[in-house]
Amino acid sequence: MNKAMTSEQMVARLRDGMTIGIGGWGPRRKPMALVRALLRSNLRDLTVVAYGGADVGMLCAAGKVKKLIFAFVSLDFIPLEPYFRRAREGGAIEVMEIDEGMLLLGLKAAAMRLPFMPTPVGLGTDVLKYNPDIKTIVSPYADGRELVAMPALKLDAALLHVDNADARGNCEIQGPDHYMDDLFALAANETFVSCEQLVDSSHFHDGHAPRSILWPRSATAGVIHQPGGAHPSSCMPHYGFDAPHFQEYVATAKAPDGWENYFSTYIAGGEADYLEKIGGISHVRALPAPMY
Repeated sequence: MNKAMTSEQMVARLRDGMTIGIGGWGPRRKPMALVRALLRSNLRDLTVVAYGGADVGMLCAAGKVKKLIFAFVSLDFIPLEPYFRRAREGGAIEVMEIDEGMLLLGLKAAAMRLPFMPTPVGLGTDVLKYNPDIKTIVSPYADGRELVAMPALKLDAALLHVDNADARGNCEIQGPDHYMDDLFALAANETFVSCEQLVDSSHFHDGHAPRSILWPRSATAGVIHQPGGAHPSSCMPHYGFDAPHFQEYVATAKAPDGWENYFSTYIAGGEADYLEKIGGISHVRALPAPMY
């Protein structure tokens, strides 16, 4: 089965009002090429589920987000994503703001086709105060403990970026952390994956590659070959995040028509134009790994 497609074909499979999960973590291995495809589309009223970074900020800036389910939205060395902050403080979006672990458990419940996942996480915090839809339950066993019933975060679609994929939907993550991408993939009705390299299926027959496949290929609905597709976020071991580009992007939030200018400069012309504007794939590949 050939699941290779373009980002435009992916967008054609999506609809207004869908719940979209976006993998990666802050400024790390975000499927930014796929996000830019959403930004160029007419899709709107989306519910976005993410450990957010510029993906969330840009979608908020473009008016695509109706509701955001998140644990944080950060560019890491720039603590607050500016366009998300503007949308949040201005009340432009509905939110479910929860603990990082609760988000993980909500995705895990959806992946396991369960209605909720019991957890002590969230008890004694304002998470429950500001999210009254999240209920508590009492353990049916002798301990009788009160637990949070974290509801399943069911996704209509998930967008992910990986190192290698084949046309059948096998996906490999080589970096030091796969974050929660496997849970996003399994929690979604359809998972669309951009990849640095589109490889032959024989790539997965030898060495470490089979151990780097974290979800079955049946969960992958489409594969988009997009080298540099995580930029400006990182995709280790291939490239680090582009700090100067992030700084340029953040500065636009303080300028009149800043988002409109960023969109017209970097996004409107398509992905090939984007790569040319940022200095080409050679520039992306040369970005150093972040040091902490």
